[in-house]
Amino acid sequence: MRATTDADVRRVFDRLADRYDSQMQAWERRLFPGSREWAVGQARGHVVELAVGTGLNLPLYGAGTTVVGIELSERMLELARRRVAEAGLGERVELRQGDVQRLDLPDGVADTVLSTFTMCTIPDPLAAAREAYRVLRPGGRFVLAEHGPSSNPVIRAGMRLLEPLSVRFEADYLTRDPRPYLEQAGFAIESVTRTARGISFRVLAVRP
Repeated sequence: MRATTDADVRRVFDRLADRYDSQMQAWERRLFPGSREWAVGQARGHVVELAVGTGLNLPLYGAGTTVVGIELSERMLELARRRVAEAGLGERVELRQGDVQRLDLPDGVADTVLSTFTMCTIPDPLAAAREAYRVLRPGGRFVLAEHGPSSNPVIRAGMRLLEPLSVRFEADYLTRDPRPYLEQAGFAIESVTRTARGISFRVLAVRP
C-alpha cells in the first residue's frame, strides 16, 4: 500500500467535493452519530479547524468562538465559503487554502485545534499533530473525532483488507489510530471514548 501525497489528497477531494456532504452524513448516521456536535461542543475561544472541508462543522460553533479553517482542496473550500455566506458567519469564520502539515499561523495563536475525520487522510499525521501543538497556547486543547481500527478483531481484519482500496480511491487510511501521533507530538491525552465496536474515536488532548 503506497503512501499518499498532498497531490493525491487534493485530487481526491476536488473530485469528491460535490457529494462529500451526503456521503459523510450517511456514514456518520450509521457509525458516528453526534461526533461533530460533540467535537464542536468542546471548542473554546479562538479555534483552528484542520481540513475544514465543506464546512459541515461551521454552523455548529457557539457565538463565543472564532474560527480559522484550513483546507487543501480548493473545490471543498468553495463549498465551505458558500456555507459561511449562507449562514452569515463571515464575522467569526476565516477560511484559508493551505496545508495542515505546514500551517501558516503564528505559535500559540489558538485556544482549540479541532479535527473531525481528517487525520485519516493527511499524508503525514505526525506533522499535522506537531503543527497543532505549535499553534496552540499552553493549556490549549486538541479535539479530535475520528475513525480507527476496530477493537473487534474480525472487523479490524476486514478494514485492513479494504484499506488499500480506500487509500487509493479516497485517500482514507481506515486503520490509522490517531492517538500515537498526538502523544509523539507532545500532547497529554485527557480522555478517549470509543464506540461502534471501537471504530469511532473521540479524543481530548491538551498541550502542557
